[in-house]
Amino acid sequence: MTLKTKVQELSEKYFEDILQIRRYLHQYPELSFKEHETSDFIKNELNKIGLNYKTIFKTGITGELEGNKKGGSVIALRADIDGLPIQEKNELTYKSRNDGVMHACGHDAHTASLIGTLKILNDLRDEFAGTVKFIFQPAEEKLPGGAKQLISEGVLDNPKPELIIGQHVYPDLPTGTIGMKPGVYMASTDEVFLTVTGKGGHAAMPHKINDTVLAASQIICALHQDINRYAPSNIPTVLSFGKVIANGATNVIPDEVNIDGTFRTMSESWRDEAHERIKKIAKSIADSLDTSCSVNIKNGYPVLYNDVEFTKKATEFSKAFLGEAQIKDLDIRMTAEDFAYYTHELPGIFFRLGTENAAKKVNSSLHASNFNIDEDALKTGMGNLAWLTMQFLKDLSK
Repeated sequence: MTLKTKVQELSEKYFEDILQIRRYLHQYPELSFKEHETSDFIKNELNKIGLNYKTIFKTGITGELEGNKKGGSVIALRADIDGLPIQEKNELTYKSRNDGVMHACGHDAHTASLIGTLKILNDLRDEFAGTVKFIFQPAEEKLPGGAKQLISEGVLDNPKPELIIGQHVYPDLPTGTIGMKPGVYMASTDEVFLTVTGKGGHAAMPHKINDTVLAASQIICALHQDINRYAPSNIPTVLSFGKVIANGATNVIPDEVNIDGTFRTMSESWRDEAHERIKKIAKSIADSLDTSCSVNIKNGYPVLYNDVEFTKKATEFSKAFLGEAQIKDLDIRMTAEDFAYYTHELPGIFFRLGTENAAKKVNSSLHASNFNIDEDALKTGMGNLAWLTMQFLKDLSK
């Protein structure tokens, strides 16, 4: 029996177990940095497999699974475990039982798939040399991000992986497929907070006040024009303001206007330059209207970069396992992922797992209150990830 056939058969064997694990996790989602019961559940599943692990950063879990052949390299596999502050609207037997919290981004599927991958690899220890470092990571959904915290606590040390792999559900691709994108894939994401202050007062007496609302509106327009004008033409860039609070009235100009937004791009150097431009322009416009503007930019996740050579190899390995037609090319995304932190420490591959099934009416978007997956995707998720892991361990040992 070939290794490919063994992996496929084990994916079938463990499918029902992994499906039930995913459904349990879906019923009991927990918010970022609060995944205590989720962490305990994962540990219990690792105990069943017989794997050693340790807790990291309160709710994170990491450990190693070693092949029985001598030598070998180290590869890390990561799954995120937190849910989102969303009230689920699905009518499912396994819908969320935690009010106002939901696995609307597929982290339940990521966690279940990684547990399935570890089950497969544990059964196939005699087939490979090397070490698989597994990481169940908290708080992907909330700044500063669990990845950054785990890295600071040494999750990538002792042993240090030569490669890290993460997969993420993707409702834009059908079940049974995966998507790959070498190079820059996802944007950096920063939160922009502006506070315009001045002397407010009666709107009918503009000569006696400083119009903070006018200043705020001009700052927003000027920033959009400047950032779009100076962004390099080959670097996707988004600056958007989604919240403006001017707590005045029809005839009252407030002393303060608050503006909140997001800045995203695909270049770390342009990111830094744009931050300085935002600060300079906002303050300059405010000064010109006899107001002032404080600027607070909170750095979020960095640009996610998929190692080109490793991603190309992952594409070929996956074609061999799933079939050439099942591997799709992805475009860049202006959304962000804290897996990006890992890719700034070592080579990484972040790919997409297709979960859409039109016939089953499973096609809602991520972060939606009716999000769900076609659970047959779990077979692809755990099987392909196990296959990739063993192929890379073999390739790195050459």
